[in-house]
Amino acid sequence: MSGQELVTLNVGGKVFTTRSSTLKQFPGSRLTRMLDGRDQEFKMVGGQIFVDRDGVLFSFILDFLRTHQLLLPTDFSDHLRLQREALFYELNPLVDLLNQEHMLQPRSALVEVHFLSRNTQAFFRVFGSCSKTIEMLTGRIAVFIEQPSAPASPQMTLLPLPPQRPSYHDLVFQCGSDSDTDNQTGIRYVSIKPDNRKLANGTNVLGLLIDTLLMEGFHLVGTRTVSSEDRTECYSFERIKKPDTLAMNKTLKSGTTLVPEQ
Repeated sequence: MSGQELVTLNVGGKVFTTRSSTLKQFPGSRLTRMLDGRDQEFKMVGGQIFVDRDGVLFSFILDFLRTHQLLLPTDFSDHLRLQREALFYELNPLVDLLNQEHMLQPRSALVEVHFLSRNTQAFFRVFGSCSKTIEMLTGRIAVFIEQPSAPASPQMTLLPLPPQRPSYHDLVFQCGSDSDTDNQTGIRYVSIKPDNRKLANGTNVLGLLIDTLLMEGFHLVGTRTVSSEDRTECYSFERIKKPDTLAMNKTLKSGTTLVPEQ
């Protein structure tokens, strides 16, 4: 059988047709021995090679043989059974990928926005389960405080203030008028990139912050009042990270090196 000929497999009642070269990519696998006639467990029935295994799981195995990648649905939960099938076919590269099961599991990132509006000021505290999310927001959020201008200058002077980072997982900032600075009212403005507006109204800043999280793939999953005394509101967001695509490094031919595809 040449490498370009087609072969039909009946795996547990599901029929697959592919090139023999696709199935024979790994010389040490049972699939190679099957096509070479060196494995008597596989029988030819009506022009099809019958394999008494799970046909649904074999579809993922065949996809891996065709692409050298393992990309499973986000709701896939049969990793152990798929690994068992990979062991049966003696596909060691696929077994190695499945051993990295933690890379295949969807992971969620959580964000909570605490918002307090008091008189002419608004206070924000953002908590994130993933420090990269907080780093992203810190890089986008800029706070400016209005400073008295020189008498001859009609324009106000804005002094930038970076948001506070009490920890890797939260940041704090505020906006609105601050009337506690020696009788000189200083107004804090907030800007969130890529929006260039400088906003002092807390409700407007909250709306822009929520829009930013939504554009980053987060979903609003709930709101609640944290404290009835000061009326702090909490907005909870969640983002499900899709599983990484795992791929073989095709540049190395001796041995098998497995890397996640970027």
